[in-house]
Amino acid sequence: MPHFDEFYASKLRGGLGATDAETVLDLRGASREKAAASIQDMLERSRFAQAKSIAIRLDPPPEGGGETLFQPVGKALLEAKKRGWIDRLQTLPAQDGLGFYVVLAGKPERET
Repeated sequence: MPHFDEFYASKLRGGLGATDAETVLDLRGASREKAAASIQDMLERSRFAQAKSIAIRLDPPPEGGGETLFQPVGKALLEAKKRGWIDRLQTLPAQDGLGFYVVLAGKPERET
């Protein structure tokens, strides 16, 4: 799209990234256990707070390949989406590195 500024073209493609999020949860360098605990803590806290967007950053695969936190973190986030705790879940755009863009549902409104 030559007549669109790259910023707006990314918005149209749905490439919400780390700069669009209200908060960044940086799990680069974290162990699998620490990452799981951080994700669980984030999800538990979100159930009692306002909805907000979070960029979750992860380490890229090591040189020559290997395991990353992408799959276990992704599974936990997908399960939370199924429970209704997450409104939007997508991967970060390539320029932001490996990770997810998440919009937490937040505290449900009470019906009176």
